[in-house]
Amino acid sequence: MNNSIKYLLFVTGILLFQKSNSIAQKPTTGSLHIKNASILTITNGTIELSDLLVLDGKIAKIERNITPPAGVKTIDAFGMYLMPGIIDAHSHIGIDAVNEATSPVTAEVNVGEAIDPFDISIYRALAGGVTISHAMHGSANAIGGQCQTIKHRYGTFEPNDLKMEGAPRTIKFALGENPMRVHGEGNGIMPRTRMGVEQIFRNAFSEAQLYQKAWEDYKAGKTNMSPNYNLRMETLVDILKGNILIHCHSYRADEILMLMNVLKDFGIKKICFQHVNEGFKVAPELAKFGATASVFSDWWAYKFEVYYSTAYNAAILTKNGVVTSINSDSEDFIRHLYHQAAKTQRYGNLSDDEALKLITINPAKQLGIDHRVGSIEIGKDADLVLFRGHPLSVYAVPQKTIVDGIIRFDIDNDPADMRLLPSATEQFSDAYIERLKSSDRCMQDVFETLFSGEADYSQYLRYQYSIGKSHNHD
Repeated sequence: MNNSIKYLLFVTGILLFQKSNSIAQKPTTGSLHIKNASILTITNGTIELSDLLVLDGKIAKIERNITPPAGVKTIDAFGMYLMPGIIDAHSHIGIDAVNEATSPVTAEVNVGEAIDPFDISIYRALAGGVTISHAMHGSANAIGGQCQTIKHRYGTFEPNDLKMEGAPRTIKFALGENPMRVHGEGNGIMPRTRMGVEQIFRNAFSEAQLYQKAWEDYKAGKTNMSPNYNLRMETLVDILKGNILIHCHSYRADEILMLMNVLKDFGIKKICFQHVNEGFKVAPELAKFGATASVFSDWWAYKFEVYYSTAYNAAILTKNGVVTSINSDSEDFIRHLYHQAAKTQRYGNLSDDEALKLITINPAKQLGIDHRVGSIEIGKDADLVLFRGHPLSVYAVPQKTIVDGIIRFDIDNDPADMRLLPSATEQFSDAYIERLKSSDRCMQDVFETLFSGEADYSQYLRYQYSIGKSHNHD
């Protein structure tokens, strides 16, 4: 037996041993006592020097001088801030496939079927206080695949353990350049233009209505012929019924208005516009429709259709009554969402509670999970993060991140080799191009179909950078 085979068997044995131990010992929920914290409830102000008791993964008590049950671990949080776990409404971490770039409409696919529990980005998100993320299909299609709301239960071997049980179904739509480029320019099929993107939506919903009517007629005995079952049409019908929440990649105000008009014509009311860089131009219209907005704090000019935006976007939307969140769309920025939220105090003068809502209760509302998470209230899930320094301070550092009452990140006790150290001297190079390719999550699985080889891809990336574009934030 050669050394490579021996090494493989050794590693396999270690993994199997760890897996058996994790299955035997890993609880699904935990109990904790946190004392002497400044508790940022988000919905009910700040409670100074108070205790919080977690029992079996739920917040059980919030009051001073709690005596915990025997065996419950106590954390002294004197001088620290306790807030709800941060929620990222737009992410691509924890999934092993992002784009099904084979048709303008791929509503039948689901990223939740390809979750990667070993993705180190989940741990790094925990290090930034993020307990839940919305793992999304990419933006290659006008109507893309279904997304998955995941809890960051890093350490499990089971992909399904990451899925947030009971979270509403969601689906990814996309406007503008991405579906046009992939299908019109890349494959010579509709949509090639922005008006073509609109017709993709109208045609798909019209076909779904016919499909729904055919099944209704069959079930009512009006016809003896059973329609052919079609998962794509079933998903579109569920959107028409309001059973699936739309999250739509968007930039331009004209297209945002266009899609709201389309949805109005088909009686669809549930939508969260993602990125929505020109949302400030149509904030009253978004509020009137009841649409929500998940935005970048200060990210634009990385592609032609998003050259124009403002760092005041989140504040303008908030002041106009639009439920707004700040998202990352990045394996790096997901660790700094509390810093991203703090920018709204410089650009818009939002209060502490308004700024923190952008990364807690508001994204929870956009994902339909605000009855369980997003604020510190008795009965809610114990998804929490303990900060040294106020979360909106530039000096804030997460100390412990808790999911369902279990500490999943601990700055004092986690092994150092879990960390990613940035380089201050890294240059733009071929190695950097390769890293960009692997981190370009919103258009992952697409480039291989658009470019025939590594040289083409490298040339394309260099061209994009030469004119001020980047695909990292599609």
